[in-house]
Amino acid sequence: MRLLIQRVTEARCHINGEVFSQIGKGLVVLVGVGVDEGDEDIAWLTKKLIQLRIFDDEAGVMNLSVEDIKGDIMIVSQFTLHALTKKGNRPSWIKAAPEAISKPLYEAFVRSVREALGRDVATGEFGADMKIELTNDGPVTIWIDSKNRE
Repeated sequence: MRLLIQRVTEARCHINGEVFSQIGKGLVVLVGVGVDEGDEDIAWLTKKLIQLRIFDDEAGVMNLSVEDIKGDIMIVSQFTLHALTKKGNRPSWIKAAPEAISKPLYEAFVRSVREALGRDVATGEFGADMKIELTNDGPVTIWIDSKNRE
């Protein structure tokens, strides 16, 4: 699984011109599910996401997690995170899991994050045409891949 994490001051997910979900200060997390992922990936990414220290402490040093600041999280599925662009100009999606695999894993990841935080998180709607409006704070954007744990 791949996560693209953005530290935000606010974010909204629009579907069909309506606000579907919104958050204040926290993280927008775009999730791409690959063809060979499962529970181990979910557990590792949940812990990493919740404990990632990318919020400033009182000294202005990135030393606090979203959990520490009681920040919000919005999780949105995005299969395009598994784009292959090596050949030509049209991305290939063969590494992205089909809906029958990716939707249950995306939903399991959302549940895992909710359980780890002990509170609700905002989401998009799997497979919907969404417009994500956000104010990136910093900007701070982090890429995490559960298969390439660097």
